[in-house]
Amino acid sequence: MSTSGSTGADDGLVRLQKLLAQSGVASRRKCEELMLAGLVEVDGEVVTRLGTKVDPRTAVIRVEGRRLPPVTDHVYLVLNKPRGVVSTMTDPQGRRTLGDLVAERPERLFHVGRLDTDTEGLLLLTNDGDFAQRVAHPSYELSKTYVAEVAGVVEKATVRRLLAGVTLEDGPVEVHKCRVVSTTTDRSIVELVIHEGRNRIVRRLLDEVGHPVRRLTRTAIGPVVLRGLRPGQLRELTREELGTLLDAARL
Repeated sequence: MSTSGSTGADDGLVRLQKLLAQSGVASRRKCEELMLAGLVEVDGEVVTRLGTKVDPRTAVIRVEGRRLPPVTDHVYLVLNKPRGVVSTMTDPQGRRTLGDLVAERPERLFHVGRLDTDTEGLLLLTNDGDFAQRVAHPSYELSKTYVAEVAGVVEKATVRRLLAGVTLEDGPVEVHKCRVVSTTTDRSIVELVIHEGRNRIVRRLLDEVGHPVRRLTRTAIGPVVLRGLRPGQLRELTREELGTLLDAARL
């Protein structure tokens, strides 16, 4: 961060209030008011001097406590993965892949984590390799929300059992939230939130408590939700979503 107003124009530094306005925080005047009110931080320090210049690519900026993502050439996308699509960019067996869904994108994209071929829903894609590795890593404990259609009627006792924790052959699974959305005579819709991404974890978990999964959709990762995306559709992460994910992954 530079606190001098005389820095050369070719050094990549930008006046903070201009950067805030260009990032869509508010009008330039309102951004100046936010700074003067002590509501803007750069690299952990409150900045109130209106001449302050920052590097938009590296500065960690917060407005009223919320992270503002850096200016970058990277892209961060949300995909609603359809059922039957393999969570790889290519497939030697010729099955439909994520690569087929983003074939028109110019970037070389990575998928953040994966979904089973027969599971649909939210998947993150990016060309930022560090982001992909960190967000997918279990140590950062991003919550993942799933909606499952299962066989049978899920009783309250089963919900309590899930919330108490279930041990599978590869170790215990902690369920942070669980609720029955609806039931009929022979099936239930269940929503649950877990933090981990072991292979087929939700299917194995519900199978263990006697309710095999018929259909499974991931509806959210941390703050990111599908927002009505049709299967196969993409959208960019919002500024707020990306800022929260960068903080969660400590990037």
